[in-house]
Amino acid sequence: MYKLVAIDLDGTLLNSYGEVSENTKKALKKAKEKGTEIVLSSGRPISSTESLAVELGVDNYLISGNGAAVFDIQNQKILYDRFLTKEQVLKIAKMCEENSFFYNVYTEDEVIASSLSYNILFYHKENIKKVEEKRTHINIVQNIEEYIKQSGKDKFLKITVCDESKFIFNSIMRRLKEIEGIDILEVAYMSRKRIKDGTNDVDIQYYYTEVTNENVNKWSAIEYLLDKLDIKPEEVMAIGDNFNDKEMIEASGLGVVMGNSNPKMKEIADVIVADNNSEGVLEAINKFIIN
Repeated sequence: MYKLVAIDLDGTLLNSYGEVSENTKKALKKAKEKGTEIVLSSGRPISSTESLAVELGVDNYLISGNGAAVFDIQNQKILYDRFLTKEQVLKIAKMCEENSFFYNVYTEDEVIASSLSYNILFYHKENIKKVEEKRTHINIVQNIEEYIKQSGKDKFLKITVCDESKFIFNSIMRRLKEIEGIDILEVAYMSRKRIKDGTNDVDIQYYYTEVTNENVNKWSAIEYLLDKLDIKPEEVMAIGDNFNDKEMIEASGLGVVMGNSNPKMKEIADVIVADNNSEGVLEAINKFIIN
């Protein structure tokens, strides 16, 4: 029996509109009733991930910032963290500002950005459908670098850098790799998300990378929880779709990837399920936990 299931959000549990199907919600509830620990494992801020965990009733622990933090929802405290320092964030911000790269900074409770573009536009459209307390808090500022300098913030989960041009994105990756003490997510394909604009569907497509402190990944955060909960790695099922899920897919007892995953992710999976718009998570939960 799998005692813990780690589930990624974007591209995995959430469909292209940022929603979880009713059938999947019911399956997660049944899995929890069977005694399985369900842990949402996301790149999103703690607050955004927590609101969804509470809504779904899987509200013991969560992993945020791609493994930068493990949060105890019941006791409202961070149990484990590998935050970026303010110095690291300012170094990356300076590089982005000097080269006019679009970027945003994730803290425990918000995403700091300069405009509603790329991933921030998706969050904004997603927020419109949610009540205030369940929204991803977006803080739009005129100059992110200056805002970070003057703010009292010193805990940063990750930085996302985006561009729709492959040429510019390759330049971003080269420059980021010159900075020491950080890990850079290698993503070789465009992110494709969908928003509603009136009655029309609008695709948001862009290249992106995510920057964390070095040695941050979801599996390292899961290992912390396994030790705390006395669960073995082989008793874990991990479900994801992207390269920020790679370590947990490889190391868990059962690595499940979505039908919409990159081909390289499918190569390392134990199981491939339907895509995120066809209830792939429901398929995995039903087959390996409930039944």
